[in-house]
Amino acid sequence: MAVLTVTTETDAPSRLPYPWRSRAVGLAVALVLPAALLILWWAASDRGWLAAQILPHPLDVYQTLRDMVASGELLYHTAISLRRVLIGFAIGAGFGLALGIAMGLSETVEDYVKPLFLAFAQIPTLGWIPLLMLLVGIGETLKIIIITKGALVPMTLNTFAGIRNVSPRYLEVARALRFSRWQTLRLVIIPASIPFVFTGIRYGLTHAWTSLVGVELLASSEGLGYLLVWGRQMFWLDTVIIAMLAIGIVGFVMDSGLNRTERLIQRWKRNEI
Repeated sequence: MAVLTVTTETDAPSRLPYPWRSRAVGLAVALVLPAALLILWWAASDRGWLAAQILPHPLDVYQTLRDMVASGELLYHTAISLRRVLIGFAIGAGFGLALGIAMGLSETVEDYVKPLFLAFAQIPTLGWIPLLMLLVGIGETLKIIIITKGALVPMTLNTFAGIRNVSPRYLEVARALRFSRWQTLRLVIIPASIPFVFTGIRYGLTHAWTSLVGVELLASSEGLGYLLVWGRQMFWLDTVIIAMLAIGIVGFVMDSGLNRTERLIQRWKRNEI
């Protein structure tokens, strides 16, 4: 009599016995373009293809970076920008989450609020600056409002989409178990909406960060956006490049951290299931 042998996934050899190798290869590939640009930049500076006032030498930029780090100037402006974006993002994400939940759960709220909200969302964030300057001046309030608006729109829309995309089967199970509305929201709707909510958080933080830099370019005496303007006005291109690098690195770190957090939460949910 023939014996049927079933090979489970745990018996099968792993396709990636050395996952660190895959990550190392991915990192190496990601560094190819930056390395090529750095080599091109170095060659252009050495050969005088562009004047030093237009494209400073990489070593000059590195020396300026060291000086700004040692003096604490770069850290000071970065901390100012981070404080602003975290405050504005927290306010915008909080209101966006509440508004998205309200529109997702109530068709009445959606009918009254969504058309006006969509019209509000179509106006670019920086387009509000001239009006807000007249209303609140150019102080910290202006910056917080602009950052809040940048985070509010993606957070609201993604939360709304997440709630409306909850599987009807989950809601049927909740009704069968006679969950209250609060239990249905807490145990069914919000957990099922987590992927959409995290997408809103990521996009909201990205929009908040870009909005911050934009408003600092126009109305600020501190922050990374101010460093860009100051460097341009003084024709210190090395300062401009350093500010650009700082803005890109901080934004990348924040987005990567949220992406990793989302993966960990999704893995935890799969393990629970």
